[in-house]
Amino acid sequence: MSITRRALFSGFLAGLVGGLRFPSGVAGARRGLVSLVENWTTQPLNSRGVPRGWRPYETPDGQPAYDFAVVEDAGRRALRLRSHGEHSTIVRRLRGVDLSATPLLEWSWKPLQLPAHADLRRWEASDAAPHVFVVWRRRPDVIRSRLIGYVWDPTLPVGTVQKSEKTATVTFIVVRSTTEQIGQWLTERRNVATDFRSVYGEDADTPSALALSIDTNDTKSRSAGLIGEILFRSPD
Repeated sequence: MSITRRALFSGFLAGLVGGLRFPSGVAGARRGLVSLVENWTTQPLNSRGVPRGWRPYETPDGQPAYDFAVVEDAGRRALRLRSHGEHSTIVRRLRGVDLSATPLLEWSWKPLQLPAHADLRRWEASDAAPHVFVVWRRRPDVIRSRLIGYVWDPTLPVGTVQKSEKTATVTFIVVRSTTEQIGQWLTERRNVATDFRSVYGEDADTPSALALSIDTNDTKSRSAGLIGEILFRSPD
């Protein structure tokens, strides 16, 4: 990673969980063995851009458009993300998420269009439809911070663990593959503590933030999808 990229990424992580002011109670509301991150019900319907309680993050060369909108689809609230030749990411600080009690990240999503010719294995094509990151900030940020991204990939098989070709602190896990079930609402559940141990070989500490991203700046293609409720819960 170049010095410029390192500086930008380090600045993002520093701002992500240190120094930024977040509205009280915006994330991680504990309800027994469930920590709610977002369900979009307190967001104004049809509001556009970066939702309340979230912060923008500009990736190097991303030129983010934040073509986002809070919508209602099939009776549920969701954030619609669209992208055309750019990379938009938003982040939200996590409060009250204890992976020893609620290690399961659960979210619903409905991909509508996957970026054409995307391939996370190739620097020049490492784009992705709407996806979810769990973030652990560790100093020095650019060396020790860790991000796990849960993605829907058109080619890589489910279960693939793929290091980012652009950012050493990011690892992707493929949750869905191929174009089957595009346009359908699906609910995912991942044991974040188990995934962290598998990727990094050690137990996870408390995650700092959660991010949502859509990325088409490499392939210059289009992508779109919806992300519904996001929460952490205890095992069944």
